[in-house]
Amino acid sequence: MTTPASTPPPGSPADADAAPPAVPGAGVNPTQHDKFVLRQKVKLVINQYFFFLQTADGEEDPSQPVAFVEQQRFKFKEDIRFYTDESKATEVMRIKARQRFDPRAKYDITDAQGQKIGMIQKVFGKSLIRSTYDIYDANENLLFTGRERSIAVALFRRLVGLIPYVGDFANWLPIAYHFDYLRDDKRVGTNSRKFGSFRDIYFIDLSEDTERVIDRRLVLALAVGQDALQAR
Repeated sequence: MTTPASTPPPGSPADADAAPPAVPGAGVNPTQHDKFVLRQKVKLVINQYFFFLQTADGEEDPSQPVAFVEQQRFKFKEDIRFYTDESKATEVMRIKARQRFDPRAKYDITDAQGQKIGMIQKVFGKSLIRSTYDIYDANENLLFTGRERSIAVALFRRLVGLIPYVGDFANWLPIAYHFDYLRDDKRVGTNSRKFGSFRDIYFIDLSEDTERVIDRRLVLALAVGQDALQAR
């Protein structure tokens, strides 16, 4: 009988150097890739999100699905689940709020086994000007920040939202909603909305994270959070 290999304790040097685990049941392991496409489909009471890898020319690759996500809207406490596909037979990740109705709420990100892999927190004060999120690792150490790229566009979006009647449809307008991912004030990734599209389609690029410090699963969770957690 083969003796199982020993597993280093979490936080040890060997553990830090180890490659991130594969996502159970998924055809594509997001931790091994840098570029993704996120496509949203809005239904009556749910939001659905589809992740794909990008092709060489930067478009989505339908033959390389990464995850399917479903969020029930109008819930008092968010519980967003990621699956391998639309059958929802295999859950691979989850975002769950710790509090209800809290603008500074923390959202735990757990894997298929319920083990914590990180946390998202909206930075309330900074988000009054432009949307800002802090992303932490499993030990709640700050890993990187997702910040809306343009202050001017952020203020314009907020202004449109205040216009009577028009504001009710502001989230449906094809206004740029781009994010930079920053680690120690250095950009390590981007999330850009497709120009001219009335549907929410985002292109995620982590190729600037050359040392692969950031678990790609946290970026996928944030990409959904940026949309779902503020009812976009």
